[in-house]
Amino acid sequence: MYAFFSGFWLGLSLILAIGTQNAFVLKQGIKKEHVLLIVLLCALSDAILIWIGVGGFGYLITSFPSLQTFAKYGGFIFLLAYGIKSFWSAWTMNHNLKPQSQSVSSVKKIILLTLAFTWLNPHVYLDTVVLLGSVSTKFQEDSAFFGLGATLASFIFFFALGFGARLLAPLFSKPNSWKVLEFFIGIVMIWLAFVVVNG
Repeated sequence: MYAFFSGFWLGLSLILAIGTQNAFVLKQGIKKEHVLLIVLLCALSDAILIWIGVGGFGYLITSFPSLQTFAKYGGFIFLLAYGIKSFWSAWTMNHNLKPQSQSVSSVKKIILLTLAFTWLNPHVYLDTVVLLGSVSTKFQEDSAFFGLGATLASFIFFFALGFGARLLAPLFSKPNSWKVLEFFIGIVMIWLAFVVVNG
């Protein structure tokens, strides 16, 4: 159980930091838009990466610098574009969360955005594949329990964030609140874009 709880708390501490993926999940949770699909995709993607790391494949990232370079610049372009889009939305659109006037993004668009926020973020590889993978080696035959703990932490976090965000929905029924959120997300995305490319 020591290995399990070590994996759980380390995994939770890594994922709690504000990031692009978390901001996106929060935004969609407030909108109550495809929340189950989004949190499942995020948690399952995390689980895949965690088990790649625990399975001993962390060396792929460190052995092939070109993979890191591709992830770094691909992530920068994506985050910068999404940040600019959020600024534009905050400036030009009159948002509200009334069901009768809320536009719903297509499932395909949501899937692509969720996967992009996850797989184009180079930090996720360092956190899950490299860091969690390397720490898991300390537990030797109990490394699977470490991986289970980290995976459970990911599922609990994303489900809590996605479905807990709807408690903020009454606040975001006001257009100005939504504009502030879009502006904040824009700042976070662009800041993280430069963190990614300079990290």
